[in-house]
Amino acid sequence: MFEGIEQTRREKALYSAAYELFTEKGITNTAINDIVIKAGVAKGTFYTYFKNKEDLLDRIILNKSMKVLHEAMLATKEEELASFNERLLTFVHHIIQYFEEDPIMLKLIHKNLSWGVLRKVRPKYKEMNDIYLMFKSEYEKEGITDLEIESLLFIIIDLVGSVCYHSIVLEEPAPIDQMKPILFKTIENII
Repeated sequence: MFEGIEQTRREKALYSAAYELFTEKGITNTAINDIVIKAGVAKGTFYTYFKNKEDLLDRIILNKSMKVLHEAMLATKEEELASFNERLLTFVHHIIQYFEEDPIMLKLIHKNLSWGVLRKVRPKYKEMNDIYLMFKSEYEKEGITDLEIESLLFIIIDLVGSVCYHSIVLEEPAPIDQMKPILFKTIENII
């Protein structure tokens, strides 16, 4: 679970059980009953924390997405790169690397790795705000509006998530190693 969100022991057990079952059996083939049995809690306990299976899935996706982006941001900061383009491409490289190492998570969150989803929690979590501030600090001196910054983040993160899914999981139109140079060039053209 992403460090930014506090949980009780039972909630963590439900979250872990659901993530494991969703990635092993698939979302459709996992019932709430399966989750509570694996978590070792009563079915009523599930509804103390979650409205339904989709609510739990949404939280898992949000937390896993934030974790991927946060870890990519930390790795990028460690490299102390001077130019914005280098920082952005390094950030994207770390996202790709994360998904190459955990394609099962990518299968679960790929459609929802979106700045549109994450920007809603940005004010709440420093980790998400850092990503926004990386863009804002670069573009603010050029007079680019907050809406334009949010839009750039939306386009880039959605593009990276989609390319990763198709190239890593489906190997379409080509494996990720062949797609990376094209993706990086496209991002450079966007910014």
